[in-house]
Amino acid sequence: MKLTPQEVQLFRHNGFIKFPTQLSTEHVEALKASALEEMSGAVDPVVRQDDRIVRISAVWERGGIFRETITCDEILNPLESLLGADIEFVLNRHNHIYLRDAGTSHSLALHRDVRHWSRTIATVLVYLEDTNLENGCTRVVPGSHHLPAFADLKGDSVQEIAASQAIPLPMPAGGLLAIDSMIVHSAGINYTDGTRMSMTLGYHSADELTWEDNPRRILVRGTRPYRGNDNPQE
Repeated sequence: MKLTPQEVQLFRHNGFIKFPTQLSTEHVEALKASALEEMSGAVDPVVRQDDRIVRISAVWERGGIFRETITCDEILNPLESLLGADIEFVLNRHNHIYLRDAGTSHSLALHRDVRHWSRTIATVLVYLEDTNLENGCTRVVPGSHHLPAFADLKGDSVQEIAASQAIPLPMPAGGLLAIDSMIVHSAGINYTDGTRMSMTLGYHSADELTWEDNPRRILVRGTRPYRGNDNPQE
C-alpha cells in the first residue's frame, strides 16, 4: 500500500505521518523476542544506563528478522511515496532498538535528528509494544521541520515554544510512524512498571549526484541512478 497524494502532503506539511500499513502480531513478537535475546546476551554494540542495556545498535548488521523488517513491504511501499523508487537504508543514524522503562532517560529532551534540511532523512519508528501517554509515547511538534536550519533548540525561548506545542502520538504494537528528521520531537517519560520497545530506522532517497557506493548506506529498493552533468550519457 502506498500513500495517497493527500497523505504525502500531510507529511510534507506536518513533518510526520502514520503509515496505513502495520506489522503483523507474529512479526512483532518474533522481532521483539530476537531483540530481547540480543539484550540478554549483551551482544555488542549496546548502550547501557545504570548497568542495564537500554539499546541495541547496528540492527541491520545483526541480520535475520531485523534485516527482514528493514526491507519489508509494510515499510518500503508507503516510504516509496515519500522518497521515490530508489531507497537507501542509513547505517550511521538510528539503526537501533530501544527498551525504555521508568528509569530510562535517553532522548527525553526535545531534539532534531539532523541539523540541516539538505541532509534530512525519513525516520520510521516501528513500535513493538503499545505506546501511550502512560508509558511514554513519541511527542512531536507539528511543522517544526520548517524552523530554520541550525536553530538553537537549547535556547530557553525555543524550548518553551516547542514544549508548549508538542503533541503525543500513541501507537499500537506493529504501528509505523514516519517523521521528517528535522522535526522537533522526543520520547516521553515511562510512568509505568512495564516497558516500551521500539525500533528506529533511517532511510534516504538514493543520491543522484553520488556515483560511488557509500559503505554507510545500503540500497534496499531500486537502483542508484547517477545524473551528474559530468556523465556523458546524461
